Amino acid sequence: MTPNADSASLGTSRRSFLASTAVATAAVAGGMPLLAACGGSDSGSREGATSGKDAKKLLPTYVASTVAQPDLPSKNGSAAGYTGKVDLAALATSVPEKLGTGAPFKVMAPFWGSPPKPGNPYYKALDAAAGTKVTWQNQDGNTYGEKLGAVLASSSIPDMVVVPSWELVGKIANAVTAKFMDLGPYLAGDKVKKYPNLAAIPSDAWRMGIFGGALRGIPMPAATASFIVPFYRKDIFDKKGYSVPKSPEEFLSWAKEATSTKAKVYACGDMNWTAWGIFGVRPSGTLGWDIGDDGKLTYRVEQPEYLEALEWTRKLFDAGVVHPDDKARSGDAGNRFTAGQILVFNNDMSSWYGKTTEQAASNPDFEIEGMDIFGADGGSPKLTAAQPAGIWSLIRKGASKTTIENALAAADFAAAPYGTKERMLVDYGVEGTHYTVRDGVPVKNDLGNSQVVNAWVMLAAPAAYYAHPDFPDVARKQVEWQQRMGAFMKKTSTYGMNIVEPTRYANLSSQFEQLEIDYVRGNRRLSEVQAAISTWRSSGGDKLRDWYKELIDKNGSGN
Repeated sequence: MTPNADSASLGTSRRSFLASTAVATAAVAGGMPLLAACGGSDSGSREGATSGKDAKKLLPTYVASTVAQPDLPSKNGSAAGYTGKVDLAALATSVPEKLGTGAPFKVMAPFWGSPPKPGNPYYKALDAAAGTKVTWQNQDGNTYGEKLGAVLASSSIPDMVVVPSWELVGKIANAVTAKFMDLGPYLAGDKVKKYPNLAAIPSDAWRMGIFGGALRGIPMPAATASFIVPFYRKDIFDKKGYSVPKSPEEFLSWAKEATSTKAKVYACGDMNWTAWGIFGVRPSGTLGWDIGDDGKLTYRVEQPEYLEALEWTRKLFDAGVVHPDDKARSGDAGNRFTAGQILVFNNDMSSWYGKTTEQAASNPDFEIEGMDIFGADGGSPKLTAAQPAGIWSLIRKGASKTTIENALAAADFAAAPYGTKERMLVDYGVEGTHYTVRDGVPVKNDLGNSQVVNAWVMLAAPAAYYAHPDFPDVARKQVEWQQRMGAFMKKTSTYGMNIVEPTRYANLSSQFEQLEIDYVRGNRRLSEVQAAISTWRSSGGDKLRDWYKELIDKNGSGN
């Protein structure tokens, strides 16, 4: 069975959200801060706080699932882990009775790949098991925002719509409150107990589903200890006798030793993503704002560590230890890593399993490990907690009670935990039709690969987990790495908040990404980066700071 929402296999912008820099979203009224998780009605009350009593009144009661306990429980914001083989006869049941009545409803969701035909055996099996009758309106995930915007601007909205955080900008963000219903009458407090799998979704994830003062979104939970991982070739490290670096200085020293231009082997790719973690730089977006111990609210580019991280990354480029193709931003660093052309590269957590399976047959000696992130002084790092959810399914306003209950039944089925019959059906389809189990490992056939793809998994999900029956040790390592790194994690003042900045600030920080790329490669001067920070402040950064300060003052801090 597969892990849910593994860090970021959906693309670069979505990777930054799912792995570590989740985009938070909220309603904006008249350019003034309006926290989506605040109390009040659809009219836009700014009373209450995300972390206060008013938000708690809106949340479902949390009831942990007991049907399939993980081998590695979540700790320090990590995902849970399952390390056993699949035994179909031992699978638990999380939905003992069908909650759906068979009434039809329509779902619009992003889809990556070629959607299967309507009425296929996979869709039929799930409808039969959940008691639902879903008509899927799958849309190209790469252009989903365009379709979503058009649909929300129309008078014909599907009964249930999946909304990812990276699409929650401008009119789409405002439409969430205007077009989707308050689920509180069905899910708030003990009402959620009718749907035990939804009740087992962590409260922090549910809090991210509060928009416009009401619980509107059914969340897909994420591990808050989701960080970019500096992966290294353990097999080559062992063969060469390299010690894993434990400080920025040790890394640079090792990198010089490991690089051989004659052999066309370089120490690493572009390590800027890892540098943010080493030096304690907050991610871009709303999580980049935080109130420090001195009481001052600052954005990430104002942190002294921001320039320190860039300078360290530049040292790697200047020393010639970064592969030339990484410097030119050409090709795939992951392919260079598996080919042994670079020994370290950074990516999201999904590469741990992905690279292991990719190389298993052709390169049995291949071994990938995650390097623990060290601090700037060689001590503990200062990492930023990711948002606990960032994809939601919402039900349109005006939907009938029957439609609502059937949509919730489908979401409850989709949120079944690992180790259950329901999760197996969602992830793999029907045994014999879509997959077989070989030595405790489920293997999809061609029909399974074409039909059992991202549809039902978008409706809801259980708490984040990793499970790889074919490589259980990878799941264990993924969880243990998150647990170690999560111990050094800090929530920012905007953690757990759904925030959308006023549109006038939409492009305020857009120049920094390219500037960072150019600076570390030696194509821009430090003074130019410093000037950009000053320009950012004077062209709107200071006013945006005031906007955030008012939001936090009125609604409370996320940490």
